[in-house]
Amino acid sequence: MREVLEGSHAVSEAVRLAKVQVMSAYPITPQTHIVEALSEYCADGRMDARFICVESEHSAMAAVIGAASGGVRTFTASSSQGLALMHELLHWASGARLPIVMAEVNRALGPGWNIWMDQSDSLAQRDTGWIQLYCEDGQEVLDTTLLAYRLAESLNLPVMVVLDAFFLSHTYEPVDVPDQESVDAFLPPFVPRICLDTKNPQAISQMAPPPVYMEMRHNIQLAMERVPETFEGIEKEFQGIFGRSYGAVEAVQCEDADIILILAGTAVSTCRHVISELRAKGEKAGLLKLKMFRPFPKKEMRELLGNAKKIAVIDRNFSFGASGIFAQEIRAALYNSDKRPPVFGYITGLGGRDVTPEILEDIYRMTKEKAEPERESVWVGLQHN
Repeated sequence: MREVLEGSHAVSEAVRLAKVQVMSAYPITPQTHIVEALSEYCADGRMDARFICVESEHSAMAAVIGAASGGVRTFTASSSQGLALMHELLHWASGARLPIVMAEVNRALGPGWNIWMDQSDSLAQRDTGWIQLYCEDGQEVLDTTLLAYRLAESLNLPVMVVLDAFFLSHTYEPVDVPDQESVDAFLPPFVPRICLDTKNPQAISQMAPPPVYMEMRHNIQLAMERVPETFEGIEKEFQGIFGRSYGAVEAVQCEDADIILILAGTAVSTCRHVISELRAKGEKAGLLKLKMFRPFPKKEMRELLGNAKKIAVIDRNFSFGASGIFAQEIRAALYNSDKRPPVFGYITGLGGRDVTPEILEDIYRMTKEKAEPERESVWVGLQHN
């Protein structure tokens, strides 16, 4: 059924269709609409689920960790300071190999206090052992949430579904909402491999001394290394049922491109228009959409970027004292490659500032005019008083 949904409610609909059994969340703008809808679904009987009200985001993650340890399908959501408060328990979730799914609505970190779009909150959690998947529009949000459950439960790793504040979370657009029967065919009931059971007593998340701790972490890495192939297989099955797929990355006119722009989130849609306009003017421009950030798709990056003359990475985030985070990762991915085009890093769109077609065209022109990057990151769109 085709419905007009805001991005937040695309998440809510996917969680309902996934037949999640336990949810917990603490309201924080701009993710609140997601869990408001879910609490209504629990209250009016549209979902046979338990919604646990808590006093903080730290407690919300603790609640779903407990529920997932009990062997049920779980969900939570957060943003910004709320996600930062969860940080300790994100490690507990991945270390315990719990298939929790969380919607993370990208929002700037304070101070100064800001409720608008910025990727720094999710990217600050890049080393916590969570798979991270970034979304461009409402349809991708709904589909990715369903994909996330299959992926999490296949590998026993938690998954973060990431969407832009307001540009996506509060924007209404047409979304194909699948019927329950089709979703059930794709996402069968959860059968846990790790589960507290009074008939089979066991300890979970206990002390891990030196002889075992390192092996536990190595096993998480081995599971992460299986994510790309597993995700590809799950997407093929999803496409067979629903007719849609996304890939870890998406290349748009990259085959003969001299300059490839790389970015994630809703700004990808703007960049699609810019690339089309540049091509109409005879420019060999390409776009690479980054969907999967953790694990980082190194193989795909090397294959798709090797023939370009230059790469321009647009980061709506920043690692203080270093550079844009996507640019860091791409430089690292290409370092040992035989083909290593120069990577130009650009910072723009922080704190909800618009990433306009004009800004993207300026970035393309600046990249074209320079033989080599003058610095690791060029800040674009600053308002100088």
